[in-house]
Amino acid sequence: MDSYRGTRTALIVGAGMGGLTAAIALARDGWQVEVAEIGPAEAAAGWGLCLTGPSLRALDELGLADTCIAAGYGMSTITHVDADGEPAGETQLPRLIGAGRPSAAGIARPVLHRILYAEAERCGVVIRHQVTAAAVAQDQETGLVRVRLSDGTERHVALLVGADGVRSAVRGLLGFETSIDYHGLMVWRALVPRPAWAAGIHQFGGKTDTAGVVPISDSQAYVFLTENGGERGALPDDELAPRMRLLLERFPGRVRELRSLVSASESVVRRPILTAFLEGGWNRGSGVVIGDAAHAPAPHMASGAALAIEDGLVLARELGRHETVGAGLQAFVDRRMRRCRTLVETSVVIVGLEQEQRYGEMYPLVASCHRLMADPV
Repeated sequence: MDSYRGTRTALIVGAGMGGLTAAIALARDGWQVEVAEIGPAEAAAGWGLCLTGPSLRALDELGLADTCIAAGYGMSTITHVDADGEPAGETQLPRLIGAGRPSAAGIARPVLHRILYAEAERCGVVIRHQVTAAAVAQDQETGLVRVRLSDGTERHVALLVGADGVRSAVRGLLGFETSIDYHGLMVWRALVPRPAWAAGIHQFGGKTDTAGVVPISDSQAYVFLTENGGERGALPDDELAPRMRLLLERFPGRVRELRSLVSASESVVRRPILTAFLEGGWNRGSGVVIGDAAHAPAPHMASGAALAIEDGLVLARELGRHETVGAGLQAFVDRRMRRCRTLVETSVVIVGLEQEQRYGEMYPLVASCHRLMADPV
């Protein structure tokens, strides 16, 4: 008995992009939605991200694309520069939301979080912080999911959604296992003033590492650096900016300006590049995992956010088309599996090409993957 027409209640674990998008879409369809987030109530940490065309297309369906573009920085190109500082081509990003609007938008992660959070609350979503799922059991008689939260309280809901990231707790509670793969790369990001010439994404292919800059507002951008073969362990905070500045010394041309901006930045992070793909299905009973909990690509395609946002929207749409949670979840997984697998697998290939400095093969593959992502979901 997994019919949910009379008990459309949902618990979403994780208040990231995928979780909040799912919460908004479900609440607008009449679901009673609660979100459990292990983090504090403050806006999400992080520097910036790129909302590519598929992200904007999904957000536009929710009426939020223009708000995100206005709060960020609209753009349409990726400019490639070779290891000698010479131009190496340009990728035109697919324009999916109309000729008068940008192909993509850089945006500060906390700003995007505030937009989605405010809309979720406006739709009646209840968001609780510093709590997560601790135990999950399926009630075969009612079709409901019994969830014990980390504060000891319980929920009986028609739908459980794990949107809690690549190290998802819900994934394990539903009985799924998957490997999380480290590819020998560390990614650095530093929040800096936007250089006047950075009106789109710029990517610099180095002789060992790669670097770039993404504008996230009229006044701000983030510099990224992909360190090939760096030690995976954490570094003291006071060593981050000096170490990133040192790594950027290897690059010629405009990276020198970026290096000086990083020197003055007080906001630098360093993280391992991890990928994961959950084989065999993402749903069990009335529970499902979405976003990075199901499929985590490398950041080279700047499309992890797009997949998570699409997941949230498509999940609500498929549940709205089917009479039971089980049927809706299966339709969701069937619809998303191939697309997400292709992006994760392609991102791993791109990582390998970058590690070998095979940029002539890497850039066309990035462009073709953006065209693939432009296809309808």
